Amino acid sequence: MKKKLIIFIPSVEGGGVEKNFFIISNYLATKLDKVILITAENNLSKKIKNIEIVYPRSNFWRKNARFRKYIICVFLLIKILLKNRNILVLTFQANLYAILVCKLFGINIISRSNSSPSGWSKNFIKNYIYRIGLNLADMIIVNSIEFKNEMKKKFSVNSIHIYNPLDKDKILKLSKKKVKNLYPNKVLRIISVGRLVDQKDQITILKGINKIKNLLKFKLILIGRGRDKNKLDNYIKKNSLSKLVKIFYTSNPYSYIKQADIFILSSKYEGLPNVLLESAALKKFIISTKCPTGPKEILLNGKGGLLFKIENYKELSKQILFYEKNKTICKNMAQISFNNLGRFDYNKNLLKYYSVIQKFIN
Repeated sequence: MKKKLIIFIPSVEGGGVEKNFFIISNYLATKLDKVILITAENNLSKKIKNIEIVYPRSNFWRKNARFRKYIICVFLLIKILLKNRNILVLTFQANLYAILVCKLFGINIISRSNSSPSGWSKNFIKNYIYRIGLNLADMIIVNSIEFKNEMKKKFSVNSIHIYNPLDKDKILKLSKKKVKNLYPNKVLRIISVGRLVDQKDQITILKGINKIKNLLKFKLILIGRGRDKNKLDNYIKKNSLSKLVKIFYTSNPYSYIKQADIFILSSKYEGLPNVLLESAALKKFIISTKCPTGPKEILLNGKGGLLFKIENYKELSKQILFYEKNKTICKNMAQISFNNLGRFDYNKNLLKYYSVIQKFIN
């Protein structure tokens, strides 16, 4: 008798992790007889198809910190496992919690890690717990080769890498939606998309453009929302950048990316940043930090875009000026990135997920 698949993701917050969760889950639901989702969210029915959603009825569990969501979802997982152990668990979040529960019940579990261990706790005790816990999983999936190497080096964990599935046709279609052109004529059009949090480090972009604001005409658009919004607004006002920078949020940034000349990623760490893949699919020239993990892999170690050190706004400002003076070279680099997107093919990488699941579910 085939095992049921449980997908475990307590908190769905709208970032790259969640984007891949929706894509992978909906794909697996077309291939498997029974898929169950355990989450604390109660608003996913329109985004999830042919999947039974198990969530807490009380809004108490959806308030405040993630930890509360983790606790209730662990309880829901235990409740299901007490009734049926013919189950495979695929976890996208709260991995250690889910791994420990599954091992207590003798259940197979596949853990998908989403962002580089460089961004995890630097506490020795916590890292020791990670090392023990992750090695209990039946399989660890990561989304880049560099990420795989980091997991081995830091936690002695053997993992497999499956790239994020990139649907180029969908990105192109979404980019054709008509939106207002936010860039004035005859300016360098710069854009960055991501949550406004310390990890994404948009303050480095603002410092970079502040250094060159008197050297060229440009407009910067930051698309995102998050707890660093006030910090960024204060820097913009303090440095008289209000006419040069616009910050807002939209669930469909692709039309704005299409309008831009340069896409900048300033993250301190990633896993495999979807937004770089999407920008490359739209043939945008990319400038990114050399953060672990993903950008160097996507940009072919600098052949497909420029790379700068984390938080080095001076280097970033020089690279923006480099684009302005070397547009032909930079457009050729963007074409190289586009030509090498086959590694991230949508169907090929989804099939890899299904192949892994099949090994455990039959």
